[in-house]
Amino acid sequence: MRSDMVKKGLEKAPHRSLFKAMGYTDEELYRPLIGIVNAHNEIVPGHIHLDTIARAVKDGVRMAGGTPVEFPVIGVCDGIAMNHEGMKYSLASRELIADSIEIMAMAHAFDGLVMIPNCDKIIPGMLMAAARLNLPAIFISGGPMMAGTFQGRKAALSDIFEGIGAVKAGKMTEADLKEMETTICPGCGSCAGMFTANSMNCLTEVMGLALPGNGTVPAVAAARVRLAKKTGMKLMELLEKEIRPSRIMTGKAFRNCIAADMALGCSTNTVLHLPAIAGEAGLELSLDLFNEISEKVPQLCKLSPAGPHFVEDLDRAGGVSALLHRLLESGLIDGDLPTVTGQTLAENIAGHPVLDDNVIRRVEDPYSHTGGLSILRGSLAPDGAVVKKGAVDPAMMVHRGPARVFNSEEEICAALEAGDIHKGDVVVIRYEGPKGGPGMREMLTPTAMVAGLGLDKKVALITDGRFSGATRGASIGHVSPEAAEAGPIALVEDGDLISIDIPAGRLDLVVAEDILEKRRKGWQPQPPRVKKGYLQRYSRLVTSASTGAAFSGK
Repeated sequence: MRSDMVKKGLEKAPHRSLFKAMGYTDEELYRPLIGIVNAHNEIVPGHIHLDTIARAVKDGVRMAGGTPVEFPVIGVCDGIAMNHEGMKYSLASRELIADSIEIMAMAHAFDGLVMIPNCDKIIPGMLMAAARLNLPAIFISGGPMMAGTFQGRKAALSDIFEGIGAVKAGKMTEADLKEMETTICPGCGSCAGMFTANSMNCLTEVMGLALPGNGTVPAVAAARVRLAKKTGMKLMELLEKEIRPSRIMTGKAFRNCIAADMALGCSTNTVLHLPAIAGEAGLELSLDLFNEISEKVPQLCKLSPAGPHFVEDLDRAGGVSALLHRLLESGLIDGDLPTVTGQTLAENIAGHPVLDDNVIRRVEDPYSHTGGLSILRGSLAPDGAVVKKGAVDPAMMVHRGPARVFNSEEEICAALEAGDIHKGDVVVIRYEGPKGGPGMREMLTPTAMVAGLGLDKKVALITDGRFSGATRGASIGHVSPEAAEAGPIALVEDGDLISIDIPAGRLDLVVAEDILEKRRKGWQPQPPRVKKGYLQRYSRLVTSASTGAAFSGK
């Protein structure tokens, strides 16, 4: 066992004494040491209950003959971090999470790892660590939050962000907003729509690194605790059979993930995370692959914020297994891939048909004959940009309008507050990219305000930053190269025409090249916004959004 290097032999007597100082017995030290990587904290609703999940996992490990050893990792709540300096740290935390798991696993010689994430950057950070370390590993998330309610209808976190704009537009009272504030998030779990957290938890299941049900079984269900126990037991089987992530995280598995992503209509953030995870596995995912698969895979689900259903509805309809069953029947995924169950993906999903065609549509009757995400290229985004086209109103799929340019999220929010954004505008928010932000903030507040003001079918937003998985409308993010790297987005001026053609995959700045060249010669980089601490180091190391915004030199 790998852990023998910290517990076996005469020279390891000091090491054993330290274990015994924590109460471990000789019998426990004789068994494999399994790291339980727990993202529990008391600031993220998706993580508040992970202590319960961890206890169940440890029970499973012990039942199967292992010794569980729990250690923590950090986690940012994107909702609480939204619309202030804190959001600069969200994406940046992904690399820190991966690094900290590497440190703990290598320093203490664990034999295997059970990863317990639930929210946005924690899941991909753990997946990156699993690929990098290549120790036997398995995932169990905390599960999705149940949908909230507001005035007799189901609702989720995105609704209250939009409610702010509705109050400002006189469409909702402050008393209504207060009522929504109390009912919109009814309890623990990752926010109830197909936002980034639930997108990544579902894709971890598709990847084959989690047991069926990981992505959709509700956080409050007893079935979630049972799944955690089974996950702990299954890790011991992976250890015995020496099944490692490198066997599962193959190019074909990533293609399956992208196919499921398109069918589910996942968050645009998956286009950042999947390439970064693939990079740790020694693979390369180009943005063009997303479009290639999107052309073949229809969008079968419209979950909040794109549609009326929530992750609990997806679970009731058969979950990720049912969706994959439908895709496999149509030859849209590869079913012969290994998974942590010890069976192939096809074997896992056999006997799991769709139980509600309204939630998971038939392939011949999709919401869209192409996938829920689209990569755009053009003179404004030579290296690519991404849009959740499944959440764009048909009226905005093709749009041309004058640019309204803002150099930060704060500037656009102030303009929206002042009523200074109008029908037809193309809002450009720049210097919010991985380096320029730094940290590539999510722009849920401005997009939600636009929706709340009733402008989501009339105004487009474009940024070198990110948009939340809870965003809907013509919101185009990840514009690359970013403004801080002298990308074309840095050259846009108020009034310039911008052309958006989502069906054609185009995003263009309609300005003559000689004018752009003159602007390029006069362009000066902005001073760094952060001059010390982790974000300063992050801004020096991070790469383009087009390659996953991972650190350079990996």
